[in-house]
Amino acid sequence: MEALIEPFGVTFVQRALWAGLLVSAVCAIAGTWVVLRGMAFLGDAMSHGMLPGVALAALLGQSLFLGAALAAAAMAAGVTALSRSPRLSQDTSIGLLFVGMLSAGVILVSHSASYAVDLTAFLFGDVLGVRERDLVHLGISLAVALVVAVVGHRAFVALAFDPRKAHTLGLAPRVAHFALLGLVTLAVVASFHVVGTLLVFGLLIAPPAAALLWARSIPAIMLTAALLGGTATYVGLLVSWHWGTAAGASIAASAVAFFFVSALAAALRSRLTGKARPLPPEEHDSPAPLIPNTPMERPVSS
Repeated sequence: MEALIEPFGVTFVQRALWAGLLVSAVCAIAGTWVVLRGMAFLGDAMSHGMLPGVALAALLGQSLFLGAALAAAAMAAGVTALSRSPRLSQDTSIGLLFVGMLSAGVILVSHSASYAVDLTAFLFGDVLGVRERDLVHLGISLAVALVVAVVGHRAFVALAFDPRKAHTLGLAPRVAHFALLGLVTLAVVASFHVVGTLLVFGLLIAPPAAALLWARSIPAIMLTAALLGGTATYVGLLVSWHWGTAAGASIAASAVAFFFVSALAAALRSRLTGKARPLPPEEHDSPAPLIPNTPMERPVSS
């Protein structure tokens, strides 16, 4: 039992745990919509597309947070603009911008004397180096994410399940899409400089995907994802402490491992019961259309 709590008696590990819990909550809110709408590739591109902004800010001695935010905003605007072309699919647009932004970032980082160190820090972060002000920033980001999620919930649901119905109901699907991109950007930008893009993307996708196999409503998916992300943070830090592994990578690996365990358990449940997870009661009466381009097999209640 002592081995399970001993690491968290150290101050910097405590801060790392709190940072991971806050990041897990922010990523659970944004990541649920990423998974429901099949936006995983966009989430990956957003997290790595910030590199040129971060690198340029570092070279100019400016705020890394501001540089990341501007690069992420440019990435989101570029994807939106290119997606309007009838000859380019959204995946193609995202792929082009992803490679272009990442390449530009690596070129900028290569001008630094500590090229390898800077790039490693960007990808893997330094969760054990979290400061108190970082926790404050993450707390503010979580509050903003909660407000956006609550205010935009109805529009996000309509946009995810039937964009045409969202337009009919006057929910402004384009505005909702921009707000959703902003929510993903907030999760990525607020977290990357603390835990790195690897951990951010891992917590953005794996816990919501695992929760989707069990939860019956969107709020339940978010809550379950936050709990799974928090547990992955605890397990990852524990593994890092006792085995001397990289903390950020250990947390991300734990989150992905939880997904595969969840998927295996769900498959065993289906095999034993002979049927899939039942739909929420309200969906038996008026089933919502399936979400395009997502791995979901059944609609989810809002």
